[in-house]
Amino acid sequence: MDTAATTDTAVTRTASVAEPETAVRTQRSRSQRWRTVRGYAGLALIVIWGLAPFYWMMVTAFRDVGFTFDNTPWPTHVTLDNFRTAFSTDLGNHLGRALLNSVIIGVVTTALAMLVGITAAYAITRLKFVGKYLVLGFILGASMFPGVALVSPLFQMFSSWGWLTGANYQALIIPNISFALPLTVYTLTAFFSEMPWELEESARVDGCTQGQAFRKILLPLAAPGLFTTAILAFISAWNEFLLSSQFATAKTQPVTVAIAYFTGQQAHQEPYTTVMAAGTIVTVPLIIMVLAFQRAIVSGLTAGGVKG
Repeated sequence: MDTAATTDTAVTRTASVAEPETAVRTQRSRSQRWRTVRGYAGLALIVIWGLAPFYWMMVTAFRDVGFTFDNTPWPTHVTLDNFRTAFSTDLGNHLGRALLNSVIIGVVTTALAMLVGITAAYAITRLKFVGKYLVLGFILGASMFPGVALVSPLFQMFSSWGWLTGANYQALIIPNISFALPLTVYTLTAFFSEMPWELEESARVDGCTQGQAFRKILLPLAAPGLFTTAILAFISAWNEFLLSSQFATAKTQPVTVAIAYFTGQQAHQEPYTTVMAAGTIVTVPLIIMVLAFQRAIVSGLTAGGVKG
């Protein structure tokens, strides 16, 4: 009898202990599910907030000009005339030439910024010299300098040099480099600082010079970071408007400036649908490029985030 009573008491105690533990696990599971739901809801709101303007731009781009202000949230009165008008030179629109100008300016700006940025970032992270971090601070400070403060002095200087006439792309490339270079130096400095320098030292022991070790060992390892930085620099040059609107000529206008001077099919008509069509043409390639290389971009942005 005593043994049976003891067994019943032990079972009762075990059950009484297990019930709170089960309740705690159930509460934690509900709390985790609720946090997951809130997380996905927040992500959905961010995606909607970010993509809603682009969606409305595309809807308006395919809409007939007579229904420009139609509030229907899906495509209605669909037409391709807006895209034809955007490329039509009869109305003074030169979107094709502007796209070529933007590609030239963006590629040259990115190439020069990466060339200087790679060497500068390597020197800051690897070499020892006085004032290294002060130099990095000046570079970051330059990125915070307002672009509007540069318009007047650069306009006067470029005018005296004769760069504001003809096809002088340097008047647009040099200012763009001044904005892209701090971005490349800062991003690559953070990336290079987390790289395994033991590989470079091993290459030096095997007979490589410092330049050969950097070129053959470190640059291939840094490919994700270099790729990400190049894309960010290109997008920065592609989207620049303020300085380009002042320094571009009829032969060097990028798309951001050319779209601002678009004309409609009728006099005194604001070409909203044509502008939206041109904006779609300009934006879609960037979105496709980012989606196609999203893994490399994420890999480059997160590289060096965890040590070990």
